[in-house]
Amino acid sequence: MEIVIKIAQLLLSLSILVIVHEFGHFFFAKLFKTRVEKFYLFFDPWFSLFKIKKGETEYGIGWLPLGGYVKIAGMIDESMDKEQMKLPAKPDEFRSKSAWQRLLIMIGGVLFNLILAVLIYAAVLNIWGEEYLPVNNLEYGIVAESTAIDMGLKDGDKIISFDNTKVEKFSDITAYILLNDVNQINIERDGKLISIPFDKNIIPRLIKGEKFVSPRMPFIIDKFVENSAGKIAGMKPSDRVIGIDTIPTPFFSDFIKTIPNYKNKTTNITVDRNGEKLTFEVKFNDIPKIGAYPKKVFTFETKKYGFFAAFPAGIKKSISVGKNYLKQFKLLFNPETKAYESVGGFIAIGNIFPGTWDWQSFWNLTGFLSIMLGILNILPIPALDGGHVMFVLYEIITRRKPSDKFMEYAQIVGIVLLLSLLIFANGNDIYKQIMKFTNK
Repeated sequence: MEIVIKIAQLLLSLSILVIVHEFGHFFFAKLFKTRVEKFYLFFDPWFSLFKIKKGETEYGIGWLPLGGYVKIAGMIDESMDKEQMKLPAKPDEFRSKSAWQRLLIMIGGVLFNLILAVLIYAAVLNIWGEEYLPVNNLEYGIVAESTAIDMGLKDGDKIISFDNTKVEKFSDITAYILLNDVNQINIERDGKLISIPFDKNIIPRLIKGEKFVSPRMPFIIDKFVENSAGKIAGMKPSDRVIGIDTIPTPFFSDFIKTIPNYKNKTTNITVDRNGEKLTFEVKFNDIPKIGAYPKKVFTFETKKYGFFAAFPAGIKKSISVGKNYLKQFKLLFNPETKAYESVGGFIAIGNIFPGTWDWQSFWNLTGFLSIMLGILNILPIPALDGGHVMFVLYEIITRRKPSDKFMEYAQIVGIVLLLSLLIFANGNDIYKQIMKFTNK
């Protein structure tokens, strides 16, 4: 069921993004009285799932969910309609329009994607606000994961800054490390300020998904699952688990590291209940768990935005997301980071959606994907909007229009390049799934 929900969210998100992107091209084409022959959600090689013709335009839904398109008359695009280009240009064709009109038609899709992202983020901020855990609110410091331990960090350290920059939100720490040239981490340990050199060798590990740090907290029982071993033994909500057998476990991370040693064993669990230490005998099966959720003891902050304040906040967030996404290209083209190994296709994109339907997460992710789609489409690669923009700008600057034959060849090169990238990205996905299945 989880996979079905992820696929449904991915298809809905992509449908929204494709329709908005193609409508951007459609809008400017119609504005400049340019004939649009087709407007399709998804591609329709050989046949379409649905189509209807209104006026001069055929609207439809294709069966291949790799994007969508508008077919604009008199334009060399992925349809490679050479026959039309051999005929004399008509006034309502793309090639008959002025350079600046063609430029606006081509950037229309990207522009509408960016506008959509701003509107989505503004709506999310207005409806739900922005909840986050400030780094300063980590009363018990951090839990150092394997990557952090290898750098010299320890459980209980409190992160002060990276070089001279403070990161406000705990959830932004890993992204900040990956996207910025960090040289040292400044921490507080046992009341003393310490600077630890940042080891850039951990970057490939972080890109692959290894954790860096997580919040440290005591294990205070919030609620039990059904047939909880802890509840059966006599534990109650608000008990603080402080030990397993003779081993102290003052924090949840200590408990998680220790409990696997008691698989299929019976042992004592010590808790603190209102200042009184109590011991309970708990019998574990082959999956040693007491069956309890820890209570979140962190103080989260929520920023609320009114209707009018949400729009500038949405613009600011869109710019921030866009800048961070652009920084990722630096990682991608740096062989030392091995970021290319983490390039993914539709499986990777689908996996960023949660396994349960959450509208806040859905719209946040759709906003991000809208910016991603806009940035990728404006890259100066033939067959993408950016490729067409590049040739129009060349024409504006040199006052020379590239020949139709050159545009045909450029389009073919662009299509081959994009198909290669598509195969590589989705091949990476398949390889990861095979390795995941093999290692089970």
